[in-house]
Amino acid sequence: MNHPYDCLVIGAGMAGAVTARELAQRGNKRVLLLERRTHVGGNAYDCLDERGVLIHQYGPHIFHTSDKRVYDYLSRYTAWRDYQHKVVANIPVEGGGRTLLPVPFNLVSLEVAFGVKQAATLEKKLIDAYGAERKVTILELRASPDRSIAALAEYVYEHVFVRYTMKQWGQKPEEIDPNTTARVPVFLSRDCRYFQDPWQGMPQEGYTALFERMLDCPGITVELGVDALSRLRLDGGKITLDGEAFTGTVIYTGAVDELFGFAYGRLPYRTLDFRFESYDRQFFQTHGTVNYTMDEDYTRITEFKHLTGQRLREPVTTIMKEYSRAYTGQPGEIPYYAIINEANNALYRRYAALAATYPSLKLLGRLAEYKYYNMDAIAARALALCDDLLK
Repeated sequence: MNHPYDCLVIGAGMAGAVTARELAQRGNKRVLLLERRTHVGGNAYDCLDERGVLIHQYGPHIFHTSDKRVYDYLSRYTAWRDYQHKVVANIPVEGGGRTLLPVPFNLVSLEVAFGVKQAATLEKKLIDAYGAERKVTILELRASPDRSIAALAEYVYEHVFVRYTMKQWGQKPEEIDPNTTARVPVFLSRDCRYFQDPWQGMPQEGYTALFERMLDCPGITVELGVDALSRLRLDGGKITLDGEAFTGTVIYTGAVDELFGFAYGRLPYRTLDFRFESYDRQFFQTHGTVNYTMDEDYTRITEFKHLTGQRLREPVTTIMKEYSRAYTGQPGEIPYYAIINEANNALYRRYAALAATYPSLKLLGRLAEYKYYNMDAIAARALALCDDLLK
């Protein structure tokens, strides 16, 4: 080889960090990891703000998984704070005032919205029709022939789903892939947790510390603040790095259309704008996440102290208001969510086919694979990829 590295990893988020550590430690590979940002951790990066509050700079990240391998693996690099994430929707009510409905809409939400007596009747019908402890999509409930269930579905649709979805995706719900709408279910349970996975929590010292420990390995060289695409060239099935042939494995976790210079056009995404506000009080709201499904331009407010359990001497807290809009590719914008439909999938397949002409190039992660993945799923995919590479 012309380079002192066996593997090149581009991106220091979950996909890149897990891959780099596995290849270096388990595979005894010499790994070069290049990261465009000036920090590791990708979008899970956390840091102290000006008031000393630990914030998630790129939006809230709550770890949860049903994959024991992933939980055990990440537990090598962090202890966990037990945190069971609960979300409520802040909605206006008739006659003035507001109420908080657990999200996903569940049997507790049903009682808040309709009162105990009417809720009991609806609960029986729902469980008879769909079964207890089940998650049923709003669109599925809307199709019910039972008028009272259909009316309930319309309530949930109007008060919890449709306006929030419009703000989040800039589309009508019918235009969105069913796999996306399925992420907003009605839960026929009194379990108000947002996730029901057996392992949930927050890294006790934060995500950044977790990633720093993961990448603290003799076989890994990390370079931050580096535009890898200015040093990497793909041409005719051959890869060069810094002008010299690179025959090792390349793990790419960035946007695949950018990797190939947008040769077939841009893949569409939604991006997010965040507005951070600090207040001289212990807490701003009752929950870590409060969705605004009926009004306001923002989709939700996150209060980080609920998530992290951080205790400060002074009564201060920081919240983050989240605004969703179309991604344009302008400097400073971050592509967060792939817009999944057949046309966009077809465009992605063209890029994936082009990537496949480079046998040593592996696409991994949300941007590289143009899919929505939770953190645990990305970690699992990274571990599986390394299993294959190290056979």
